[in-house]
Amino acid sequence: MFGPLGLSLAPYVNTSKTLSRWVAPVATWYANAAGYRKYGFKYDDLLVEENPEVQRALTRLTPAESYDRAYRLKRASQASVLHTPLPKDQWTKPEEDVRYLAPHVENVVKEEEERKAWDNLVVVRK
Repeated sequence: MFGPLGLSLAPYVNTSKTLSRWVAPVATWYANAAGYRKYGFKYDDLLVEENPEVQRALTRLTPAESYDRAYRLKRASQASVLHTPLPKDQWTKPEEDVRYLAPHVENVVKEEEERKAWDNLVVVRK
């Protein structure tokens, strides 16, 4: 899959049990090493908001998702100002770290591609 999130090998890895067994521990280690969960973030909170597709996707979140996202951003900002991560009981758990924004971004990209495919009217003046 191509998109603003880049090339994803996840579908291929998930189809192979052997490859999945090798990659899953590395992916878990990497997510823990990145440190974003220590500040209460989910992975999709780190997407660049200046990207037009992400901006449009943010408008499609439910009010509860928008509130939760804003709360996570403010809480992490406060922890960053204090130069300490959140207490361990407030860290984002791996099972809570779900991709809530990526499906919206993918839909926005697909809609934009469809719009470009259908918007091919050429006006010729005579």
